[in-house]
Amino acid sequence: MRVILQQDVKHLGLVGEIVRVKDGYARNFLVPRGLAVIADERNVRRLEHQKRMASAKAAKEFAKAQAVATQLENNPVTIRRATGEDGKLFGSVTNRDIAEAYAADGFEIDRRAIELEEHIRSLGVYQIPVKLERGVRATIKVYVVIDKA
Repeated sequence: MRVILQQDVKHLGLVGEIVRVKDGYARNFLVPRGLAVIADERNVRRLEHQKRMASAKAAKEFAKAQAVATQLENNPVTIRRATGEDGKLFGSVTNRDIAEAYAADGFEIDRRAIELEEHIRSLGVYQIPVKLERGVRATIKVYVVIDKA
């Protein structure tokens, strides 16, 4: 009997796969527990429709993430910090500081998405990778300058 898996089943398959199993296993275990439905014409058409809808939604989200990446790359951020006599920062600039600076400019970035290898401890211009949704990556530019206040 052919069934469409509704949940991942160990040693059998993943969600959405059509697999062949013994009739008793399907009738007595998979179907009653909601792990699978019988793969008749109607259910196969429904599965194909759901896959098309999920694909279209994923493409739309990918395009949106690419647009956000472009906006982030075209809008550098400036962070002002107090420094000592030798140009070293008092403290450091972290991914949280960068996320807050972008939030002040109207961009919401999750601080965990900012892939800062180590905290910034000196003045300068930094290229920092950011990992967005759907595998989209952007490289943002961060200027760390002296706070003259």
